[in-house]
Amino acid sequence: MEELNREQLKKEGFNDDILPTKPEERSWSIGNFASVWMGSVHNIPNYIAIGALFALGLSVGQVFAAIMVAAIIISVVMVLNGQAGSKYGLPFAMLIRSSFGTKGAMVPGILRGVIAAIMWFGFQTYAGSQALSILIAKMWPPFLTLGGDWNLLGLSLPALISFLIFWLFNVALIYGGMKFLGKFTNILSPIVYFVFGGMAIWAIKLAGGVAPILAYTGTGVSGNQVVIFIAAVTAVIAAWAAPMVSVSDFTRLASSTKSQAIGQTVGLVVTYLLFAVASISIIVGSEIAFGTPIWNVLDVVARFDSTFAIAVSVLTLCLTTLSVNVTGNIVPAGYQLASLFPKKLTFKSGATIAAVVGILVMPWKLMENATSIFTFLNIIGGLLAPIAGVMLAHYYVVSKTEIDLGELYSKNGKYNYKNGFNENALITLVVSGVLCLIGNFVPFFEPLYDMSWFVGIISAFVLYSVLEMRRAAKAY
Repeated sequence: MEELNREQLKKEGFNDDILPTKPEERSWSIGNFASVWMGSVHNIPNYIAIGALFALGLSVGQVFAAIMVAAIIISVVMVLNGQAGSKYGLPFAMLIRSSFGTKGAMVPGILRGVIAAIMWFGFQTYAGSQALSILIAKMWPPFLTLGGDWNLLGLSLPALISFLIFWLFNVALIYGGMKFLGKFTNILSPIVYFVFGGMAIWAIKLAGGVAPILAYTGTGVSGNQVVIFIAAVTAVIAAWAAPMVSVSDFTRLASSTKSQAIGQTVGLVVTYLLFAVASISIIVGSEIAFGTPIWNVLDVVARFDSTFAIAVSVLTLCLTTLSVNVTGNIVPAGYQLASLFPKKLTFKSGATIAAVVGILVMPWKLMENATSIFTFLNIIGGLLAPIAGVMLAHYYVVSKTEIDLGELYSKNGKYNYKNGFNENALITLVVSGVLCLIGNFVPFFEPLYDMSWFVGIISAFVLYSVLEMRRAAKAY
C-alpha cells in the first residue's frame, strides 16, 4: 500500500496497528517462528491438560499419539490461516472483514480477541502466579502464611499477591513491543529445553528408568475408544483454538510466506515431540515414584530436593507462561479492541484494558480439579473453531487467496456485503457453534461437544463454502 494511501487511511481513523505492515517491518525469519510458539507448548496449562488425559485413564501410548496427531493438525492450520498475514501484512482484526464484513467482523473479533483472549489471559496469569508463589515461598517460607485464613473470592493473600505481581509482568511485556517479544522468545527457547529436559531426566530416574514409564497404564476408559481418542486430540488442539484464528497478527511480520510456513511447522512439531516425551516422563514418572497421581506440573516441581532446581524450573515455567500469555492472548486482545475503537484506543491501551478485565473473570476457578480444564477447552474450541472454518473456506475456496486491500479498508467496498454484514458467515457461525456446544446441555449430543473443535471447523468450512457457492450461482 502506498504511503499516500496510508496517510489518508490514518485520517479516516485507521492507526498503524491495523494497517498492513510495511516491507521494512516484515523481518521475522524461520528462527523467529520456530521459537515464538515454544512457550505456547511448554507452559503450565498444557501440562495440566496432559495430566488430565492420564486422569481420564488413557495409556502412555494413547496420550503420546494424541499429542503428536494434534501437533500436526495445529501446524497445518496455523500455516494455512497465516498465509494471508504473510502475503498481505494484515492483522487478524482486518483480515476477518474479508469474510464477515466490515461490521460483521466485530462478532468473531469479540469472540476471539476479547472473550476468549481475556479468559485465556486470566487463566494463564493465574497458572503463572502459582509458580511464582512456589518460588517466593522457597526464598521466604513465611510468605505462604501471610493473611492467615483471609481470602478474597477464593484467593488467599499470598495467592493474590503472586497473581498481581505476575499480572504486572505481563503488562510490562506488552509495553516492550513486538520486536522485544521476538527477542524475548529467542532467548527463552534454549532455557526451555534445558529445564524441561532436566525435569524429564529427574522423573525417569525416580521411576526407575524408561521401562516402568512405558509399561504404565491408566485405570482405563469406558465407551467408544475412537471417540475418546478424538476427544483427547481435541483437548490438545483446543488450547490453540485462539492462536489458530488470529495467527496473522504474527505472520504479518514474516519476511516471506516460506519463512512462516517452515518456521511454524518445524517449531510446532519438533517442540511438541519433545513436549510429549517430557510431559509424559514427568507426569507418569512422578506418579510411579510418589504413588499418587500428580496432574499439575507445579506439584511435581514443589517436590524437588534442590532449591536451585526449584528456582530454575519455576522461573522457566513463569517465563514460558508469560510468553504464551502475551503472544496468544493479550496481543490479539489489544489489536481487536484497537480495531473496534480505532480513534480512542491503540494496541497498548487496548491490551491494558483487556489485562484489567482478565482479573475480573476469576480464572482460579478453572484449576480446581484435574479435569475442570476440559470444560474450558471445549467451550473455547466450540466458540472459535467455526471462525477458523469460515476464514479458511473464504480465503482458499471463495477468494482463491486474493484480497483487495483497497476494498478491505473501504467503508463501502465489496467487503461491506449487506449493510456491513456477511449473513452467510454469521449463519455459519451460529449453526456450527450450536453443533459444537449443544452437547454441554443435551446429553444425546455429548460426543459432538467432546470433539467440539473438529465439529466446529469442519462444519463451518463445508457450510460456508456451500452458502457462498449458492450466492455466486444466483449472481451468475
